[in-house]
Amino acid sequence: MSTHKVVIAGGGVAALEALLFLRELAEERVEIDLLTPNSEFVYRPMELAALFRDERPRRFDLNRIAADQGATLVGDRLEGVWPDGRVVTQSGSVVRYDSLLIAIGARLRVGVPGAITVAAPGFRQEFARALDDLERGFARRLAFVAPAGIGWLLPLYELALMTADHLAERDVAAELLVVTPEDAPLEVFGIEASSHVDGLLTERGIELLSGHRPINVDVNGLVAAPAGLVEVDRVVALPSMKGPGIRGIPETFAGFIATDRHCRVLGMDGVYAAGDGTAFPVKQGGLAAQQADAAAAAIAAAAGAEIEPEPFAPVLRGLLLTGAEPHYLRHDLTQPAAESETADRPLWWPAAKIAARSLAPYLAARPGLELRRTT
Repeated sequence: MSTHKVVIAGGGVAALEALLFLRELAEERVEIDLLTPNSEFVYRPMELAALFRDERPRRFDLNRIAADQGATLVGDRLEGVWPDGRVVTQSGSVVRYDSLLIAIGARLRVGVPGAITVAAPGFRQEFARALDDLERGFARRLAFVAPAGIGWLLPLYELALMTADHLAERDVAAELLVVTPEDAPLEVFGIEASSHVDGLLTERGIELLSGHRPINVDVNGLVAAPAGLVEVDRVVALPSMKGPGIRGIPETFAGFIATDRHCRVLGMDGVYAAGDGTAFPVKQGGLAAQQADAAAAAIAAAAGAEIEPEPFAPVLRGLLLTGAEPHYLRHDLTQPAAESETADRPLWWPAAKIAARSLAPYLAARPGLELRRTT
């Protein structure tokens, strides 16, 4: 029996979820290359919580994960895709594929000029200085803002709530403000969850300015539409995103990859995409994993596995860290009118930050894959 050659480009949540689920579905029918310049998988959803505990995010050994799944880790970056079933890498190598899954994520950009940008180089140090300024009285009012066009704003509220908890523990009388283009906080989760988050903000004394689009930060404060000038001393903003920009792959105006219900790239044979690089508007790890599952099932069927691939049917699961008790949020995006679920107990298992069918239990069961800090 000839094997089906699969190239998975990426080393993040979507790529690893696809690797695990594809191996489960297709077993020895597939030969898998994991194409990524990285040797580590960084568990990024916990980065914000780590800010307040002087910790670093958890990291896992990609070499060991690939070897465990019988895959070949190729230390290179995807640059382009040729129409005859080949990809070209950053080093100039050419790799053949029968099926290709693009899961390399999106490119982060400054969303609000002049603000401290989450996940940008130096963010950890800049945010620490902002907290220090509040504690020393050099600053009084801190805003957390989201640029327009961002579909996943949970990190914004998480950072605001954890900051409020951090300052309250130190008896710092600072003013915190959330500025968002949304009509209501975390409205992507539905009315019930949004109302719940609004209550959390009120309890912590965090002011909410909804329906406003941040434009930039100048010496006077935050400029936002339609309010104009919002007087603040420091501003922390989520980044904006741009698509991966891969040669040979059709893309939207913003550079994202359009896919069908089975996560096939529109207009291409044997090419799939999952994660932040796709045109799906909500960029979130759990949804990326669900896209990866849909793509893996379609690839497994193409490789001869006797399955009926299920399409991508997004269910949003979010674990909101607050500094105190965590809150679990769930909403079926295929039924936007349905009520959302909120709870202070897990609504999925394992109760990981990223709810991924294969990846979450895999990492939980293999603590030996985690890389330990040596310094």
